[in-house]
Amino acid sequence: MAGAHVRSGTGLRFPAGGSLTSNPKYGNKQHEAQMAGKGFTVKKDWDNPREHAMPADARVPAAVCLGTVRVTPATVLAPMAGVTDTVFRRFIRHASLFTAAAGSDEAGPGESAIEADVTNTQSGCGLLMTEFTSADGLSRMRESKRKRYLTFYDDEHPIGAQLFGSNPETLADAARIVEDTGFNLVDLNLGCPAKRVVGCNGGSGLLRDLPRVGELFRAVRKAVTIPFTVKFRLGWNDNQIICVELARMAEAEGLNAVALHARTREQGYTGQARWEWIAQIKQTVRIPVIGNGDIRTPEDAAAMVAQTGCDAVMIGRAAPSNPWIFRQIAQYTATGRYELPTVQDRYRMIRAYFQMLLDEAAASQVLPRDARHGETAGKMKQFASWFTHGVPGGAKLRAAIYQMRTGAEVLAQVDAFFQAKLDGGETEPESEREETSAFPEDALVCD
Repeated sequence: MAGAHVRSGTGLRFPAGGSLTSNPKYGNKQHEAQMAGKGFTVKKDWDNPREHAMPADARVPAAVCLGTVRVTPATVLAPMAGVTDTVFRRFIRHASLFTAAAGSDEAGPGESAIEADVTNTQSGCGLLMTEFTSADGLSRMRESKRKRYLTFYDDEHPIGAQLFGSNPETLADAARIVEDTGFNLVDLNLGCPAKRVVGCNGGSGLLRDLPRVGELFRAVRKAVTIPFTVKFRLGWNDNQIICVELARMAEAEGLNAVALHARTREQGYTGQARWEWIAQIKQTVRIPVIGNGDIRTPEDAAAMVAQTGCDAVMIGRAAPSNPWIFRQIAQYTATGRYELPTVQDRYRMIRAYFQMLLDEAAASQVLPRDARHGETAGKMKQFASWFTHGVPGGAKLRAAIYQMRTGAEVLAQVDAFFQAKLDGGETEPESEREETSAFPEDALVCD
């Protein structure tokens, strides 16, 4: 990638310019509005977050095998609507190298020294997951249109595609498309709480219909040979907690792993995740169990493993505000400590991601030029709220970015802001002077 020295692996699977999202009728804007209307937007911070000390007897596992896919280390980027497109996924895969030690002396303050061939072991993120997509929409699309929704690069492997839907035949067709496209695994979404998805008996709506879930499991398992996993919640509400029964069913139907977001559909993204249910599932099934919910720090990740015995951890809303979290978990696992990002690390990170967005838009042939530029500027503004988390004075930068119309103008604001900080000698780790969490109210995580 020009300007940021970020390159893909051995080439594109499809032409650049798209992300794996839902059917256009369930597009991100409509979906976000629906989630907001039902109180399911992602909260700025966690409800009374528990503070975990570093467990002496547990670390995130070095690896987990999901069928034939070896995930090293056992960390997973959660599927997040409006977030985990191909640019963000590759950014997370490379973000581990945003350190002063990794940069060359010749690199300018706005440049980074991200290497071309970064493995999941180096990055600290073992498995990348796409945004969720409608199986119905995917199976009906023309092949040319799928290019926008199924774009990924070779350096994203291993990568899983998440689907939602309630029709066994349609899900099976979509799963075959995913396998034929080259994804390493397919995942079924049984967690999204949005009313529009639930109204179609998709996402967490299926938690009230376990016989139908069984039909979906059998249809998809028969349709593909790649590993098949499922992500779900505790249940519809506290009176209908069915996660243990669902995990048993997944194992019996030949799924290769289960991931639990330890909240109910009724909770949305409020309250604390109840890790004890992750532990209960781990004690019940023999297939790998992936824990999800309230992992903000390496301490949290280690504590989840210590308390639940889970085989891997999945991280969602912490990743946009702290793209280094996977690297930090890997560092703690290896050495018992981890690094905090400096002002220059933060600058390199923001600038490199924004440049990747611009490069992706320039390469895209799917959207008209004006639409590409508008979409890119909007994405920059969205991520500015996350990426300036912990930066003193970050509110001023966000305000300036929100007034900009083009990506070039956004980059100019970023350069001016951080150059002033670096010229003023601000180089200490940002997290030591962290502000209140800045995860935006209108952000959306859909599991």
